[in-house]
Amino acid sequence: MTDLLWLIPALPLASATLLILGSQWLGPRWVATLGVGSVGAAGLCVLFTTLQWQGAPLQQTLWTWIQVGELSAGVSFYVDGLTLVMMSVITGVGFLIHLYSAEFMAGDTSYARYFAYLNLFVAAMLTLVMADNLLLLFFGWEGVGACSYLLVGFWHFDAANGAAARKAFVVTRVGDAAMALGLFLLFREFGTLDIQALSAAANARWEVGNPTAVLATALLLGGAVGKSAQLPLHTWLPDAMAGPTPVSALIHAATMVTAGVYLVARTHELFLLAPPTLTAVAVIGLFTLLLAAFTALCQHDIKRILAWSTISQIGYMFLGLGVGAWSASIFHLMTHAFFKALLFLAAGAVIHCLHHEHDIRNMGGLRSRLPVVFLSFLIGAAALSALPLTSGFFSKDLIVLAAFEAPGIGPWLWAGAVLGAFLTALYSFRLVFVVFFGRANTLPDRQPGPAMATPLSVLCVFSLAGGWLGIPVANVFPAEGEGHPALWVEAVSIGIPLLGLALAYALFLGRRWDASGLVESPLGQAFYRFWHAGWRVDGLYDRLWVKPFLVLTVLLKSEPVDRLYGAVVALCQLCYEGLSRSQSGRLRQYATVMAAGVIVLLGVVWRAAGG
Repeated sequence: MTDLLWLIPALPLASATLLILGSQWLGPRWVATLGVGSVGAAGLCVLFTTLQWQGAPLQQTLWTWIQVGELSAGVSFYVDGLTLVMMSVITGVGFLIHLYSAEFMAGDTSYARYFAYLNLFVAAMLTLVMADNLLLLFFGWEGVGACSYLLVGFWHFDAANGAAARKAFVVTRVGDAAMALGLFLLFREFGTLDIQALSAAANARWEVGNPTAVLATALLLGGAVGKSAQLPLHTWLPDAMAGPTPVSALIHAATMVTAGVYLVARTHELFLLAPPTLTAVAVIGLFTLLLAAFTALCQHDIKRILAWSTISQIGYMFLGLGVGAWSASIFHLMTHAFFKALLFLAAGAVIHCLHHEHDIRNMGGLRSRLPVVFLSFLIGAAALSALPLTSGFFSKDLIVLAAFEAPGIGPWLWAGAVLGAFLTALYSFRLVFVVFFGRANTLPDRQPGPAMATPLSVLCVFSLAGGWLGIPVANVFPAEGEGHPALWVEAVSIGIPLLGLALAYALFLGRRWDASGLVESPLGQAFYRFWHAGWRVDGLYDRLWVKPFLVLTVLLKSEPVDRLYGAVVALCQLCYEGLSRSQSGRLRQYATVMAAGVIVLLGVVWRAAGG
């Protein structure tokens, strides 16, 4: 079984290579077969590995990648319960999204390029989660970042798409630079980047609260914040919706943006030695989930609403990690992949059938016209809102209750998480009621075909029943407390999403409460503009970084530094012109100059000899 681990990332990588090299000769059917089939085959390998797994970690080393001094890093894989969960999500949800893409992207002139990029992403993401050392993990980390850039700007003929891709690339590089510094620091301290050896050495040498441990984990957290779109490096994700909708489902909802969560979970033994960093993880998650929830409530683009929702839900995962609910966070990562992929694919079906319309104000009345999509959206919104018995209910509730039991600021974290749950239900069912009920403003011109409807149906099942699945991470993380908060705490945690649903019904469907006066008041408009602009974080960055940089580019447009080199060139040209004039071709003049030179030279020698 161990000998076959390399096949899991190799299959999509081989497909990506074939699609890149053979795109001119492969027809659409072969492109789809390779693109979808390779991820499906990788998924079968993951399933076989999971069924044969006995509980002990699996390891495989293919070759030594780098051997320089004390640094030794191999192309080596380490598979335990956490890895299996991530591999199952990547290949399982990834296969469904690839299948959906076969119909969604049909007819695109760059069909082969699309599947090549998507397969390359899956290979890089699998490398990231299977790596047994932080250097190989970082290689996969940068690989998914590069694929994200390629896929966000896939329709590069639109300048806005290119700008969104560059923004995603640049903003995440800030976090990646911090992560690289963290790897340098860890290697300097322990002489290895092997994750298991590193954890053992850190526990042996560092005491809890060691300043170096705090610094190293803070740098790793910087990388996690950038890749998982958390404050303050979250601004790239909403703009990344410029890519094709299946890309948003796979990369920016189900897999890549959870890489930061995986990094913190995989290196949890280092974070346990740095309580201040763990507190920062929880606080960052709380503020991010609230900021994103308020912002999602004021958006009108169907994909941007889901993008801000993704940022908010990953905030819940960070909150869980910060309070020590490791298993609950990974559980929510898995269930979130189910229902958020479902919502994005359902949104893609709406856009696909409504002449590429994105504005929910131009939709409505689609409940009977797109029944499969409506049911998918309803189930996805229910799971996102953590309504009882859906998959999101089980995973999010564990995080919220664990936050209450956290020492110190636990009740405050719980209160913020509950407020976020209320807002989540409110904006989720606002989306459902506005898009699928009321008057039809845009009529669909087609119905989703089998390749789009099948993944939606499968994801509906997992979004409903995924909460009953067990995840094999008991031996990965330390045992969590068995205590339970008071009954009223659980009752509030369960009831608040239902209250959000009721308010959404009263505002957007039942029309029991007309809030237009409040919204249109000066104060309401001020809050609306503030939240709609994402709390103006993007505007702040524009003033602090983007505009000064653009001013600098204008100042340097004439290349003032080049003037120095231009002066050297001008001097050389002047000397050349003077010397060229001396080349007259007259032998008598040459002889005279030579004789004069000899006389001057002899005079200098005689003078130097003391004559």
